[in-house]
Amino acid sequence: MTRLEQEIREQPVSLERLLRGGRAAVEEAAAAVRAFQPRFVVTAARGSSDNAARYAKYLFGMRNRLVVSLGAPSLITLYGAPPSLAGALVVGISQSGESPDIVALLEEGRRQGALTLALCNQTDSPLARAAAHVIDLHAGPEESVAASKSYTAELLALAMLSAAIEGDRTAAAPLDAIPDAVDRTLASASAGLTDAVLAPFVLADRLVVLGRGFNFATAFELALKIKETTGATAEPYATPDLFHGPLAMIDAGFPALVIAHRGPAFEDTRRALQAIATRGAEILTISDDPSLRTDFAAGGHVLTAAGVPEWLSPITAIVPGQLAALRLALARGLDPDRPVGLAKVTRTH
Repeated sequence: MTRLEQEIREQPVSLERLLRGGRAAVEEAAAAVRAFQPRFVVTAARGSSDNAARYAKYLFGMRNRLVVSLGAPSLITLYGAPPSLAGALVVGISQSGESPDIVALLEEGRRQGALTLALCNQTDSPLARAAAHVIDLHAGPEESVAASKSYTAELLALAMLSAAIEGDRTAAAPLDAIPDAVDRTLASASAGLTDAVLAPFVLADRLVVLGRGFNFATAFELALKIKETTGATAEPYATPDLFHGPLAMIDAGFPALVIAHRGPAFEDTRRALQAIATRGAEILTISDDPSLRTDFAAGGHVLTAAGVPEWLSPITAIVPGQLAALRLALARGLDPDRPVGLAKVTRTH
């Protein structure tokens, strides 16, 4: 078993560890946010953590009515023109906490009087030291270059924080159920991602990944996992953007991965599925709705755990994508633990 697969399968345990070990830090940070009353949120992240920030955009937007902006650290590190961060909650998200540009954005926020928070797997890192509040991801050591358990820990930590800021006690039950839901999804994905299902994707040099709403982030993270582990060009799109040009590149046999969780974005995703199915795409769906198997994806459908609310669904929806990327890399004769040209800790400026 590769190290990446071990870490993918550790996720139920690592998420349970975060739920138990991270509550005090989450509550402390949430109390600080309520007292500060930020006007908006700015995130600082790269790679998979930037995709967690995309999730935060929908999460804090819907549940906490906060505008979330993905930060542009180069405004500080390259252009010397830091934006005004007064009144902002500045959130740094990172597995390692080592990247200087992410640290610089938090340091600038603190200098301007913003409230700063780090979500980090290394609590002695430069990012953690730069923040006023730190939430330990409790993911444990992550050695594979491609992030898996640290990413889902980031999503869960953000969800815990959002619920705590809102003071939503009813959120405790669905949050506590997440480790079991990930475990059930792992079992479903392990059985469902057969060689036959993955065959259209093994030799593909390009493919699309579609998702909308909360799972817009999942589309980006799944595309990144495929790029990292296989070298294929995987392009993520929100389903409405598909109709603004990219639909033209999809023809018979074109591979498409589609995340479709039940909720307000579901019917729009079904419309996109119909469009690409009509054009003859090879479709693999990741969904909590079993009807998609017969409607659009007779060749490929992975059922995620039932009963997960849409606002938490990115935590379960990415798991089949992680396993798919792993198996595609192995089918291509690649080492998913050591993608060519990549390193676990990346320091950008």
